[in-house]
Amino acid sequence: MDRLDAREGMVTFCALARSGFRRWSTYRQATIAGAFTNIVFGFLRCYVLLAVAAATAGGLPAGYDAAQLATYVWVGQGLISVVGMWGWTDLADRIRTGEVAADLLRPIPPVVTYLATDLGRFGHALLTRFVPPMVAGAIFFPLYVPQRAATVPLFVLATLLGCVVSFGGRFLVNATAYWLFDARGPIGLWTLASGVLAGLYFPLRLLPDWAAVLLYAATPFPSMLQIPADVLIERDGPALQAGLVVVQAVWAVLLLVACALVQRRAERRLVVQGG
Repeated sequence: MDRLDAREGMVTFCALARSGFRRWSTYRQATIAGAFTNIVFGFLRCYVLLAVAAATAGGLPAGYDAAQLATYVWVGQGLISVVGMWGWTDLADRIRTGEVAADLLRPIPPVVTYLATDLGRFGHALLTRFVPPMVAGAIFFPLYVPQRAATVPLFVLATLLGCVVSFGGRFLVNATAYWLFDARGPIGLWTLASGVLAGLYFPLRLLPDWAAVLLYAATPFPSMLQIPADVLIERDGPALQAGLVVVQAVWAVLLLVACALVQRRAERRLVVQGG
C-alpha cells in the first residue's frame, strides 16, 4: 500500500493522537490511583530535599533555593506520567505475538503511528497526571513562580520534547524484541536508568559539574525530566534556558532518526526470515 501524502498523513496523525487520548481516558481508576501515588511520593521526596537544603551552608544546594527545590519535586512527580518514562511495552508485546506484521501493512510507518498515539497519551496525562501533583504541592509548600514571560511557553515546549525523547528511547528498547524476542531485560534496564539519570530521584545539578555536563551531552535522560523542571523554575539565565531546550530538540531528532533506522533494519530482517 502506498504511503499517504502530506495532507492525508497529517489528518491520520491527528486522528491517531485523538485515539491515543481516548484510549487513556478510559482508565479512570488507574489515573486516579496513579495521581494519588505520585502525590504521596511527592511529599516524601520534597521533605528529603528540603532537609538537604536546610543542612546545606547558605541553604542553596547546587544553586536551588527551598521554593525551587519544592517546585522541582512536584514538577517531577507530575512529569513522570506526562513524558511516559516507563511502562510502555506495546511494540515489544506485538513483536512477541507476531501482531506487528499487521502494523507493517498500514500506510503509516510504525514509528509515526506509535508516536502519534503517544502524543495523545501525553495530552491526557498533562491534564490528569500533571495538574493534581502541582495543586497538592501548591497547597502544602511554597512553590516558585516563574518571573520571565517566556518561561511558561518554553516549559510547555520542553515538556513536549521530553515526551518525544522518552518515546524514542522506549521505542528503541522495545525494538530489541525483533532480535531478542523477549525485551524485558532492556526495558528493565531502561526503567532503572531513566529514573536515576533523568533527575527524578534528585536534581542532577547535585552531582559534580563534569558528571552533570556528561549526562546532559552524552545521554538523552536529562532531556526527559531534568531540563523541563529546570526551565520552569528558572534555574538558569534566559540564554542557557533556551540552550537546554535546543539540546532536547537535538536528542529528539537523533532518537527519532534512530527509531526509523532500527525499524527499517528490523523489517528487512522479518522479510529475510519469511515473516
